[in-house]
Amino acid sequence: MTVSVERLKKRAEFLRVAGTRRKWVTQGLILQGAPRPGIKPDTEYAGEDRLARVGFTVTKKVGKAVVRNRVRRRLRAVADQLMADMALPGWDYVVIGRQQTIDRDFEKLVDDMRFALRRIPDAKPSAPDSQRPRKGRGSRPGGATKAGDSAK
Repeated sequence: MTVSVERLKKRAEFLRVAGTRRKWVTQGLILQGAPRPGIKPDTEYAGEDRLARVGFTVTKKVGKAVVRNRVRRRLRAVADQLMADMALPGWDYVVIGRQQTIDRDFEKLVDDMRFALRRIPDAKPSAPDSQRPRKGRGSRPGGATKAGDSAK
């Protein structure tokens, strides 16, 4: 089943997909997915139901602009190869690049995306940020510090 694939471009669309907290993490990438509101992805209607959208993002943790752009180009190439055949109609996807994406063999990156696309519809939503344990400084409950400690 071939699906038309378009790009996500607006920040609100990226945030909506991230807000569903449905994601699959592989060594080469992170895939987030969400069915579009108002679209019934299981039906076989023509038009907008036959459309899947995909967006790409890479954080500054991955590297400088040249590295981030290269990661994004590699992810686009993988998505162009797989999305038309494997994406679910009526779904939006966000592909997030990782530091390993730049050095990962292209065929392994394709396998990562293929695996994530198969698993994302059944993935359980992750815990909201308020329920996740905090890391680093200020890890005390309520952000409290010891008496006499000053923030540096």
